[in-house]
Formats: sequence, structure tokens, C-alpha cells
Amino acid sequence: MLADSRTLLTAVLTAIPVLAAACAPPAHAARPAAGSPVPTPIPSAELDCAQQRLAALDEPRRVGQLLWIGLRDNQLGPEEQTAVRDQHAGSVWFTELSSAPLEQVRAVSAAVQALASAETTGGIQFLVAANQEGGQIDQFHGAGFTAIPPASEQGRLDPARLRGEAAGWGRELRAAGINLEVAPVMDTVPPGQDERNQPIGALHRAFGGDTTTVSSHGVAFIQGMHDAGEPVTIKHFPGLGRVQGNTDFAAGVVDPETTADDPYLEPFAAGIAAGADLVMVSTATYSKIDPDHLAAFSPVVIHDLLRGRMAFSGVIAADDLGAAAEVAGIPAGRRAVDFVAAGGDLIDIKYAALAAPMAEAMLARAGQDAGFRARVDDAALRVLRLKQRYGLLGRSC
Repeated sequence: MLADSRTLLTAVLTAIPVLAAACAPPAHAARPAAGSPVPTPIPSAELDCAQQRLAALDEPRRVGQLLWIGLRDNQLGPEEQTAVRDQHAGSVWFTELSSAPLEQVRAVSAAVQALASAETTGGIQFLVAANQEGGQIDQFHGAGFTAIPPASEQGRLDPARLRGEAAGWGRELRAAGINLEVAPVMDTVPPGQDERNQPIGALHRAFGGDTTTVSSHGVAFIQGMHDAGEPVTIKHFPGLGRVQGNTDFAAGVVDPETTADDPYLEPFAAGIAAGADLVMVSTATYSKIDPDHLAAFSPVVIHDLLRGRMAFSGVIAADDLGAAAEVAGIPAGRRAVDFVAAGGDLIDIKYAALAAPMAEAMLARAGQDAGFRARVDDAALRVLRLKQRYGLLGRSC
């Protein structure tokens, strides 16, 4: 069985279109002196729309495109407005489960988009995200939203039916002004281990106890969301199905089994092949892949495995680097710098107050290190390409 699974994983990886070269940013002309906010002078005739928007952004606003801040209590409060105004944060997410009606959620989404201006984001609109998985993570369940069953029940549906259901859920999200679904979960929990697995199994967040079911139903969920015009995030790479603790509430969470060619990577490979827009990397440690770093800070996990071997060219997001217990002992600025340096793009921060130290640390590093400055540009361009694909760069794009 293991040999068959590894053969399947190899086949899936081989089938993934290698898009990284097509999406990579072009070599930039010489940059201004370190710390200067002047945009890179690239002739506009040589650039596509996302590159033109990047070239028009100064360094603080480029860094701002990497900040994905939580809306405390699902509201656009003073902390969030400050992060947008002063740190130019370019994306937000709803943080709490809510029984608010769709119209109320849409009003908050609209208020967020109203903050986009030349001064805040360079006129670029926001990714507005939510974790609408189903079951206990059925984030919005008020009037106007369909009650979504947990993934464990979704996994028993015919994939074609699940695709149709997911399209309906995606249309509801879009009607609420939510333009990024932070789902589906592509983690596989071994049979009989659900109750021991706090982040996934105990919450019924897995489509099944085998990689075939997780792959087929995760792909159906992705396809349905895409049918509704909703981008998706697969998570939590390279998998939380074999851990015990939940990194949101516990530190020292380790997966001692998963390897770089593990069959449990099959659902992630299938999700990438199905066109997943984002991959969210976990904050656990994978001792057989990189025992020295949490996954979100690991060049081996992000650059070598996800970007290289699995050929993912979209946006790489971190699981929460703001309030999660797993990262609480690490200075906020270092969390941001280490994630971006490892190859990550979009920094998930539950509490917006941390946007300031994170932005300051990235700007300081970019002012001293041309390689890191180029990494910021690459990450920002990936975010802008995603926004361009979903109509968030403005009429000129």
C-alpha cells in the first residue's frame, strides 16, 4: 500500500504544471540606495499590470501587501484602521465565528474596501478572507448563509455533489464581500487517531482517514469554490494530521513521521494540480523534513519542498503568526522576517497591533539586505498577481 501511495504521489507531482518561471518577477534594474522609498524604475512598457502596480509602490507599501491582519471581533476597529493607514496592510480576515446576517458581514467587508486609497495601499483593493470550512469551523452561520456540514460529512458525499454544494457556499461568500476562502483542509488523520489529533481530527475537519478521499473531496471543494469565482487556500502544509497538539493553543507541536516524499502529501499535490490559489504552511515542526525550524520558518519546507519539488507558484501564507501559542516566544518582527526569508508571501496576523513591529522589522532588513529586498518584491508580486486574477487591482488591469 505504501509503495502504491508513493507511486501515486510521484505521478501527481509530475502532473503539476510548472508555472514558477511564468510567474517569477523579472530581473529588476538597479534599486535606489538602501532604505529609500522610491519605487524601482522599470520601464512600464516592459511590464504586465501586476508588475506595473508593484513598480509604482514604495517599499513600505510593498511590505504592506504582505500583511494579512485579523479583524478583532469581526469588526473594522481602530487597530485595524491604524494598520492599514500606517503599515499599509493589504489584506484582512474575519477572526471569529459569527451568527451575524450576511448583510452585516457585507457591510464590514465594504468598509474595509473603502479604505483602499493611494495613501494606504497604493489604490489596491484588499483580500477579505474567512475560514468557511463547515461544522465547528462554519464561521458564518447567520441568515443568508447555508449551514455547512463538517468536512467529515462532506467526505461522504459524491464529489460531484460536493462541488455543487461548494459553489453555492462560495456564492454566499462573494455576496458577503469575502473574496478569499481559507479552506479546504487537506490534512489526513490516520484512522483511529481523530480524538488524539486536536487541530483536525477532534474537530472533524478532515474529509476522511485516507489520502484518496481527502484528495478527491478537497479537489471537489476547490472546484466548486472556483465555479463561484472564489479563490481558495489549501492547508496546513505539510500536514497536521499526525500531530497531537493544536499550534494555536500549544507550543512544541512536532510531527515525527511526515517525510518529503510522504503519501500524506498527496492531497496537497492534488490541490495544487486543481489550481489552489494559496497554500497555508503550518507552524508545527516536521522532524524528518527540517527538525531545526517551525515549518513556517523553514526554507526546506517552503522553498525546497513546496516551491521546488511540488512546483507551487501561487501565494504561500503562514498559519497565524500573531496569536498562536507556537510562536509566542519569538519576537514579532523576527516572525515576519524569518517567514519571508524562508520563501513565504502572506503573513497571517490575528491581532493587527503586531503589524507595526512586523513591518518595521521587514523594512529594516530590506534596507540592509538586497537579497531580502528582492524577496519582498517577489512576495508582493505574487500577492498582486493573485489580486489581479480576481479583479482587485483596478480597472486598468
